[in-house]
Amino acid sequence: MSNELYTVTGIARTKEQQGKGASRRLRKQNLIPAIIYGGNEEPTAIAIRANELVKLLDNEAFFSNILTINADGEEHQAVIKDLQRHPAKGYPMHADFQRVVKGQKIHMNVPVHFVGKEEAPGTKEGGILSTLVSDIEIVCIPSQLPEYLEIDVSGMSIGDSYHLSDIKLPEGVVIHELEIEDGTDRTIVNMQPPTVEEVDEPAEDVDADEVPATEQGGDSAEDSEGDDAE
Repeated sequence: MSNELYTVTGIARTKEQQGKGASRRLRKQNLIPAIIYGGNEEPTAIAIRANELVKLLDNEAFFSNILTINADGEEHQAVIKDLQRHPAKGYPMHADFQRVVKGQKIHMNVPVHFVGKEEAPGTKEGGILSTLVSDIEIVCIPSQLPEYLEIDVSGMSIGDSYHLSDIKLPEGVVIHELEIEDGTDRTIVNMQPPTVEEVDEPAEDVDADEVPATEQGGDSAEDSEGDDAE
């Protein structure tokens, strides 16, 4: 688990600064509207400087760490739960943060890192490592939240696959999908056989003397008769 703390500086919004029209005005001032909710407290509306948020979003760990949000001197411990981006340009439009309560379990999607690909027997045999997930939803108390889950694939041979239940989890962490009644122990990575491309064999050389006259472009009997008739 990472001990690095991410601090977000926010500006508390008044009621007049809330709503769609107010949000548009905030964005024109390079501020991103956001909300902090949960933890048996009233939701807190804030605005975050766009350049600060964009810089934080570039770090993968920002999405799987406990954040300290400082809004006008009041600190909130929270995790990011939702981020709305502009559909065409991709820049952030709105962020949702959920407060964390000490000792109270939270649900988080954390990144998955696959290591050992080059050392895997399957890779050395020309196999293709196919990863089927990029993050996994886990459940744990905030103090045990891992920054990412690491999966060692260095022992995989062609035809091997790993499932959710094969992940070695940190203490106190469970995979949500394996805990629910209709959950599936799905495949998360497999080593596929190498792709074999079929190569067309070159046509055999044929002696011109063996090709009928009609195939060599010569005159057929009918063509000769036609010429005589003229």
